[in-house]
Amino acid sequence: MIKKFFQFFKRIIVSGFMLYGFNLIVAPLNIMIPLNMITVLALSILGLPALFSFLIILLLIY
Repeated sequence: MIKKFFQFFKRIIVSGFMLYGFNLIVAPLNIMIPLNMITVLALSILGLPALFSFLIILLLIY
């Protein structure tokens, strides 16, 4: 049980860094995905496809 908790906690931290790094890379293009609890949790649960889906949703709405 504790191992699964630490594994999920590690995924949350990696997802936060991945989202922050993505925002740094695309900052010159003025494409920013907000770094909040919903985006980090979705990214940690769904993985990399969630990042691309957030990007597509952002481009379609704005």
